[in-house]
Amino acid sequence: MTNIILLGPPGAGKGTQARRLVEERGMVQLSTGDMLREARTSGTEMGKKVAEVMDRGDLVTDEIVIGLIEERLAGNHGSGFIFDGFPRTLAQADALGALLGRTGRQLDAVIEMRVDDEALVDRITGRFTCGQCGEVYHDKTKPTAKEGVCDVCGSTDLRRRADDNEESLRQRLMEYYKKTSPLIGYYYALGDLFTVDGLAPIEDVAAAIDGVLKQAEAGRG
Repeated sequence: MTNIILLGPPGAGKGTQARRLVEERGMVQLSTGDMLREARTSGTEMGKKVAEVMDRGDLVTDEIVIGLIEERLAGNHGSGFIFDGFPRTLAQADALGALLGRTGRQLDAVIEMRVDDEALVDRITGRFTCGQCGEVYHDKTKPTAKEGVCDVCGSTDLRRRADDNEESLRQRLMEYYKKTSPLIGYYYALGDLFTVDGLAPIEDVAAAIDGVLKQAEAGRG
């Protein structure tokens, strides 16, 4: 079982690579956004807590997020976990490390998807996704074969995020660098950090990540 964190600013391609790992390796993607949305409507005790906090407009506490992750760890025994969107801060990194230790698991690799900010702005402002299957497209680098129709599932429900504009993106990048970039030094000091070029072609990024995982698995063995 291989457990990894994908680190990188908004639009670096973490979601795309996580989906590939789920499909090709049978790993379980733990996206905090998805978990919170599912918990809110689940009716469980933890879900009720999440709903109460979100309905008040407050930020969900680290304690609640860790609780949701612990539930997922207990209920899944696949080929490993991909932490996507968590941790975002040093306090969360400490909490995740403690949780993995309590549950007899370890973190095998933290993969930083490094990007150039200006190139990232160009990438994101042209991005759109299929609302049905989640396939990601781009006006310049990956348009649909037929305009307005998803290549994968044939849906015409193609969407652009409201905040996928230059001003919003630069604000999100600033927030990422302020809060999350310290994790790069944190995991480097632990010897867990690997870096790949997030702006390389998707297949090249996937191959680089696969190389990191094989290296981590060999080191563990």
